[in-house]
Amino acid sequence: MAAGLGAPDVIVVPPLDADEIAELLVRHGLPYRLAGRIHQASGGNPRLALTVGRSLKITRRSVHYADGLPLTGQSRLAARRMLDRVAAPVREALLLAALAHQPTAALLRRAGRPAADAELADAEQAGLISLGEDGAVAFTAGVLRSTLVAEADQATRAAGHAALAEAVYDPVHAVRHRALAGDAVDEALATALTEAAATARSRGNRALAAELGLLAADRTPADRPGPQLARLVTAAQDAGRACRADLARRAANAIMTRDAAPADRVRARLAVFDTAGQDLADLDEDYAHALQDAEGDIRLQAAVQLRLTWKYLLSEGNPGRSREAAIAAAALARRAGDASTEAEALAVRARVERSLGIEEAERRLAEARALEVAQGPAGALNPAQILTIRHALFDDRLAEAQAQLIALLPVVERRGTAEDVIEVCATLAEVQARLGQCTSALGHARRSLELTLEAGLSPGPAWYASAVAEAVGGSFARAESYARRGVQASEEEHDQIFLARNRYVLGRVQLITGNVAAAVRTLRSVQDLETAQQVVDPSIVRWHEELALALVATDEPARAAELIAATRPTAERLGRDTVLLGLDRAHAMCLAAQGEPETAVGLLRDLARRYAERDLLPEQGRTLVDVARLERRRRRRAPAQAALQAAAEVFTRLGAKPWLALTAEPVAAPRPDRTTASRGTATPLTEAELRLAHLVCQGASNQEAAAKMFLSVKTVEARLTRIYQKLDVRSRAQLAAALRHS
Repeated sequence: MAAGLGAPDVIVVPPLDADEIAELLVRHGLPYRLAGRIHQASGGNPRLALTVGRSLKITRRSVHYADGLPLTGQSRLAARRMLDRVAAPVREALLLAALAHQPTAALLRRAGRPAADAELADAEQAGLISLGEDGAVAFTAGVLRSTLVAEADQATRAAGHAALAEAVYDPVHAVRHRALAGDAVDEALATALTEAAATARSRGNRALAAELGLLAADRTPADRPGPQLARLVTAAQDAGRACRADLARRAANAIMTRDAAPADRVRARLAVFDTAGQDLADLDEDYAHALQDAEGDIRLQAAVQLRLTWKYLLSEGNPGRSREAAIAAAALARRAGDASTEAEALAVRARVERSLGIEEAERRLAEARALEVAQGPAGALNPAQILTIRHALFDDRLAEAQAQLIALLPVVERRGTAEDVIEVCATLAEVQARLGQCTSALGHARRSLELTLEAGLSPGPAWYASAVAEAVGGSFARAESYARRGVQASEEEHDQIFLARNRYVLGRVQLITGNVAAAVRTLRSVQDLETAQQVVDPSIVRWHEELALALVATDEPARAAELIAATRPTAERLGRDTVLLGLDRAHAMCLAAQGEPETAVGLLRDLARRYAERDLLPEQGRTLVDVARLERRRRRRAPAQAALQAAAEVFTRLGAKPWLALTAEPVAAPRPDRTTASRGTATPLTEAELRLAHLVCQGASNQEAAAKMFLSVKTVEARLTRIYQKLDVRSRAQLAAALRHS
């Protein structure tokens, strides 16, 4: 109806992507991890997404172990209402499509729906599906598909599977449909399913292999408990490789209810551990059982100890205990002749020892990598291999890291798990952001996030990568949003590693955008986390430089100097050259705040050159912006403008949009008043003094300025007195004039 007739306007809201659904979820108390699944269930429809979310019957365990969502009530009702838009024959065709793995119009015709084209066209018109050019059928919301299947009776579903078994061309899917067409126990069928699972595994489809393995176990006669258990264990292991927590838990539960050998119970639990992602906090009982069941089998003991290294590191933030478990795992694996587990344990130990500042970490990593190479690839992405690349990132050997990642990406895409692809893309985003390859960094971060949400994994690591990429080439506002979400997701998952990293990038963005009081608080929290985790190496999360800069900006140069002095010896001992560059930048700003601006500018100009020599171009540009700001405070218009122009050229070449916006700040010519002219150049204001001066000139009272800057009123009054003395002004009106002319 027309708005002029009094009817309300109808606003068509386009589908939200999974990342936007995640933003919606947090406002309604639902875990971030569910974003991908709710997006699939709702098709991005915001109203349906909220309906799905509110209808979930969630326990903590169901959140982390269900691949399909436990949908009830309102979500099913909403789906039923949508399906009621079409006639019964169309719903029958849609049920057949819902039962198929990759439904097409041609498949439905072969399965006994001669009018499939017309029926699917009606469904598309009703907004229930979309049709590809090749007739491929895609449901607009996953809840439609699950509702069709759940609400059909067993006989109808069986008939549909029987028809599809005759219609599909792929023998793997044909045997799956045959199994689902009935529930009879049949060893011949179980054997066929086991063979189909092997075929799916060879194709790299571990999730389908796990599903087929579970079906094979269900169809195995009760008088064959040995083959049945073997099929369940293999299904659990396939589910672990596929990151399918729901299938791993189903297989594990089935194993635990049988008279399984301790070794089989351990293997089932290992699969569950491998699908838990970042959240290992609620698995203490499972770890205890696994350790007990592994007694007497040193190979399995090594495997359990290896999983414990990650629990201690991620959930407990205890690198010392993680290192002990890694040492134990490597020793046990060596005794068992398990080179793969030994290599992985050595890699974890190297990772922990690097954070603890133990110089033998690199030698340990080389040992792990040599073992991996000697035994051949255990998977598409091997632990020592990716850690070697990450160490290159930490050391700013960025060209080397990027070359290895680009060569690795097609390998993991072809043969790896979803987690492998996510890790390679996220690491590439970090490397390319550091290099200033903004478009590529944003693209790889986006892909990492999409895959993470789709797989139902913790989004904390992917949001960290997105925040890092956005802070260089996208938008500071989006970077801050991603970092905040990453902090919350990491807190939900008890992930201490990415909690620190997300807080670091949040604090860095807060500092860059001028929210310096918040930056100090955020970066102090990173310092507290790393202190609690005994982290020594300053190259992994580089909060030291940022916190020192934030302290200078809040008029605490002495504290900044103390932090720099405390960090420098460790960076020198470990050979962290580019960390030292960052500390030198912070030292230059300390010098400027302590009345040595000329020395500071000289040091910053030299640093900009050294950053360029290391191909750290975003850091070069940032340093030139610092030069421009210091020169402006010294009322040296031409050098300030030249530095700002040089920074703009760097950021333009890189496509670093948020940084380019910073270079648009005007650098006005100095116009000293009579008093200033008689005294010569005024003493420059610090960042904190400038911020306070601008606040009071915008009309803030001393009390309001104190609240905004998180200071006491007395501190504001004392700081204003210093500002008045430096600029030789006596009123707020004169202060405003001085700022306009500076």
